[in-house]
Order: sequence, then C-alpha cells, then structure tokens
Amino acid sequence: MQDSKRSIVAWAFYDWANSAFATTVMAGFFPVFFSAYWAVGASSQEGTFYLGLANSLGSLIVALLAPILGAIADWGTYKKRLLAFFALIGSVMTASLYVLQMGSWPFAVLFYSVAVVGFSGANTFYDALLPFVASEKKVDFVSSLGYSLGYIGGGLLFLVNVLMYLNPSWFGFADGGQAIRVCFIIVGIWWVVFTLPVLLFVKEEVTEDNLPFKQAVKKGLSITRQTVKSFRQLKTLAIFLIAYWLYIDGVDTIIRMAVNYGTSLNFPSESLIIALLITQFVAFPSALAYSAFGRKVGVRKALEIAIGAYAIIAILGYFMSAPLHFYLLAVCIGLFQGGIQALSRSYYTRLIPKQRSAQFFGFFNMLGKFAAIIGPLLMGVVTLVTGDSRNGIVSLVLLFIGGYILLRQVDEEKGKKEVEAFLKKTN
Repeated sequence: MQDSKRSIVAWAFYDWANSAFATTVMAGFFPVFFSAYWAVGASSQEGTFYLGLANSLGSLIVALLAPILGAIADWGTYKKRLLAFFALIGSVMTASLYVLQMGSWPFAVLFYSVAVVGFSGANTFYDALLPFVASEKKVDFVSSLGYSLGYIGGGLLFLVNVLMYLNPSWFGFADGGQAIRVCFIIVGIWWVVFTLPVLLFVKEEVTEDNLPFKQAVKKGLSITRQTVKSFRQLKTLAIFLIAYWLYIDGVDTIIRMAVNYGTSLNFPSESLIIALLITQFVAFPSALAYSAFGRKVGVRKALEIAIGAYAIIAILGYFMSAPLHFYLLAVCIGLFQGGIQALSRSYYTRLIPKQRSAQFFGFFNMLGKFAAIIGPLLMGVVTLVTGDSRNGIVSLVLLFIGGYILLRQVDEEKGKKEVEAFLKKTN
C-alpha cells in the first residue's frame, strides 16, 4: 500500500479539504467578521483578547483528547472513522456560523471553538495515516505535497470568497457581510466533499493487535498512561516534542492572528485579504521546494533555518507601518510556512513506530494545540496589558529561540533506539 500514487493523492487531498477552514475561516474572514460584526463595540485590544480566547478554547479540548483518541485508533481500525467524525463536526459548526447575528460574540466563540476541535481532531488521524501511504524515502515529499495542495486549494476557494466579499452584487448578495456568512456555508460543504477521497481510497492496515472498539478504548487509555510515564525513556522524542511545541506556537499564532494584528494597525481589510492570498500562492510551490531543500541540507537543518526565518519575521512585524510591509511579510511567511509544517510532520515519523502512529501523533498534535493555547493568549494578554499589539507580535521571538535551541539537541538515531526499547516493554 505504501507509495501507491492513488493513495498518496487521496491522502494529500484532505489538506485541500480542510485548508478551506484554515484559510477562509481561521486566517481570513472569521477574524475580520468577528471584530466588525460579532464583537461590534469592543476595542481592538478586547477583540484580540476574545479571538485569542476562541482559538485557545478549541485547542485546549483537542490537546486533552488527542493522545487518548490516538491510542484508541491504533488498537483498532478507527483512524479513518475518527477523521470523518471530527471533519463532520468541524464542517457543520463552520456552516452554522451563518445563523449568528450581530453582537453574538459568545456564540461565535463557542461555534468557532468547536469547529477548531473538529479541524484539529481530524488532523490527528490524518497525520497518523501518513506512514501507511508513504515510505520513509518518500515521506518528506508526500507530507509537503499535502501542504502544497492545501495552499493551492485553500487559496483558490479563498480567492472566490474574496470576490464574493468585494463584489457581493455579482453573486446576488445584499452586501459584503451577507457574502461572508454564505462563505462559511461554502467552506463547510467544501470540507465534506473533499474529505471523501481519503476515506474511499486510503486503506488503513489492520494489525494483529486489532481490537473491538470497547477493548480499544480500554487499551488506549492504558497505553496513554504508559506513554506518559515512559517519556523518561523516550528522551529524544520528548526533546523534539518540546522544541516543536515552542516553535510551532509562534507559527500557528502568526497564522491565526495576522489579520487581527493588521486590523489593529488600521490596515484596510482589502489589504489584509490580499496579503493572505499572497501567502497562499507563494506557499504552494514553496512547500514542495522546501522539501527538496530539506533533502539537500538535511531535514533538521532545514527546520532550524525556517525557525530562524520566523524569528526575523516576528521582529520585522513589530516595525510594520504600511500595507506594503504586510505584503512583503506575506511573501516571507509563504516561503517558509509550508516547509516548517511539512518537514516537522515528516521528521516526526522518523522518531516513532509506524504501528503506533496515531498514539504518537496524538501527542504531537496535543503539544501543537497546547502551543496554540499559549500563543494567541500570550499575544492577546501582552496586547491588552501594554495597549500595543506590536509588543504582542515581537514577544513570539522567545518561542522561536527556545524551539531552535532544543531542536539542535535531537539525535535521530538515538531516538530510534529509545523507541525500540519502549515497544518491547509495551507490546
């Protein structure tokens, strides 16, 4: 099954599916609409705080559930079923944003938080299928292909959504606000439709350890407890996860809060949307190009370079004063965003056992989501306390520095030996 072209493309198309939420909703219209419509009357500092709260609530729920659900999925053929379940939750709650009226920010936070649960929960099982569709030789390319398709798919739909927003009369809408609300429905439908290929054409291997669901739940809970206790043995994996936790915190926060940050600097919404489109279409070829760069210099080295680039981006963000600066930073982000995400995912597959991929990707995504709890809140609180969103963006540099230092301590070969010893004790 590994390296089958059909399964690789079908797997990668889930990135095309869920990137509609990441781009149109998470990075684009939700922050704009939240500030201008649902949180109308609140200051820009309060809007930043509420948006950070919405991101953090959904991430906290997934962070607590991901390791347990991952362990359960490994002891039964449940990865695709759980992916479908969470994707459906995310798509339904996204479409439901359409019904919320002006000033309904508590419900907007609730609906969006649950949608984030669906988005993040499904990603745990999507990532866990990667070792089943790609061999170690191809895993960097396949991981990057997923992100690349995600950027172009999410970018194309976002372009259509932007046209709907800027020219609502072309599509029969009364105004841009109605157009944005309809976009939430379109994203929900897009998400469901393009989830079908991974469910239909990727075969989940049935292992000898396959258990009925109730027994898988019991086994999964037991294994999760064992894994938590065993991180003293899995020192290399623990170091990588903490490094990932720190640097992906900065990456995710910049992705989720960029539009809100631009709004606080009084940039016009059209400029913010153009910047997002620039990022999407630059990231499409850059994700694949960065995969090739990783093969040339080494995956860990490529990650270190991307972390350094993001630290510089955060510093430059402090000095932004015009939309042109935002466009230039959008290009810089696009060059490294797909690379750091894709290579982090593929590098992690080298440190974990294939037969326990969902369990270990549960912890991978758990830390990624805990990072998304701290990052938006950090930026929101610093902005609220200091009264200046520039201080919030530059504070992210500390996370990139910490992640870089720890990543340099990771020894891949040592990590593989530690995992082998761990498996002997848990099987």
